[in-house]
Amino acid sequence: MSTPEQPTEKLQKVIARNGITSRRDAERWIIAGRVKVNGQTAQIGARVNETDRIEVDGKRIRVASQDKFKRRVIAYHKPEGQISSRNDPEGRRTVFDNLPRIKGERWISIGRLDYNTTGLMLFTNDGELANTLMHPSAGIDREYMVRVMGNIDNEMLERLRKGVMLEDGLAKFTDIAEARGEEDSINRWFYVCVMEGRNREVRRLWESQEVVVSRLKRVRFGPIFIPAKLRKGQWQELTDREVQDLEKSAEASS
Repeated sequence: MSTPEQPTEKLQKVIARNGITSRRDAERWIIAGRVKVNGQTAQIGARVNETDRIEVDGKRIRVASQDKFKRRVIAYHKPEGQISSRNDPEGRRTVFDNLPRIKGERWISIGRLDYNTTGLMLFTNDGELANTLMHPSAGIDREYMVRVMGNIDNEMLERLRKGVMLEDGLAKFTDIAEARGEEDSINRWFYVCVMEGRNREVRRLWESQEVVVSRLKRVRFGPIFIPAKLRKGQWQELTDREVQDLEKSAEASS
């Protein structure tokens, strides 16, 4: 273990920062005996620093001291035809193919978008931040611009606001606003907001009303809007102020 004069951090915090799990789950892993420090099974309350060797289920993880760790968050404009996973057995392109390399670290996605959805994705090198922002208790809303095809009336919109039952539970739009186009057009644009990041939630909500989604783009995650000049397939670093705003939005909702 670390010597007393060396600055240390709680073991579960270091594990969470690596992005492999949340701090709470890291504590459970320690209790279950899945974590070793310098070859010894770790105990709750252990403190470590960058000189220690930490293993989770036999796999070594990176350790960087908090004072040397530079938190980064980037915005990425996802195009259609990319998956949000790091690897794809079918060999399709992933969003990670277009991200900048960071030595000794990795990018962790803050939520996902499905294959045919475009728009804003956020990535960070701080796993604890990613877990905080993705957790339902953070209460961070996501805004989408969606083009739908079908007969839409006020009663349908009211149902979508109040909530409809999907296969994984009740879901709803916290806000719906007409975006552009003629009201009697078969193709209509809306801005919609959801508070969770459930798989294909926006599409499934519309499909529950027998409406077809023909275009879907995420335009906002919490306080962060997709940069106007950010083209598809490009990324942009968030400022320190924007990162602070992200953190505050999660704290305000918890």
